[in-house]
Amino acid sequence: MKSLFTAGVVLVAALFAAQVNAALPAPSDEAKAKAAEGAAKSAHAGKVGAYQLCKVQDKVAADYFAATKQAGKAPHAPEATPPCVDPGAFVYTPGK
Repeated sequence: MKSLFTAGVVLVAALFAAQVNAALPAPSDEAKAKAAEGAAKSAHAGKVGAYQLCKVQDKVAADYFAATKQAGKAPHAPEATPPCVDPGAFVYTPGK
C-alpha cells in the first residue's frame, strides 16, 4: 500500500514538473508594440514626475530664502542647480 502511494506521489510530481517547465508562446508583434508603448508612457510619466518635483523644490527654496530675508537673517548662497525641463506632452513614435 505504501509503495502504491509513493508511486502516485511521484507521478503527480512528474506531471506538475512537466507543466511548470512548459514554455510560453512568443508574443505577437502587436503585443510587443503595445509593451513598447507602455514602457514609453511609463518613462514619460517618470519625466513628468521629476519635472513636477523640480518645480516644487524651486518654490520651496524661493519661499525659504524669502522668509529668511524677511526674518532679517542672511541666508546662505543658493546652490546652482540645472533648470527644470518640461518634458511636454506624451508623443509615441513606434520603432524608437
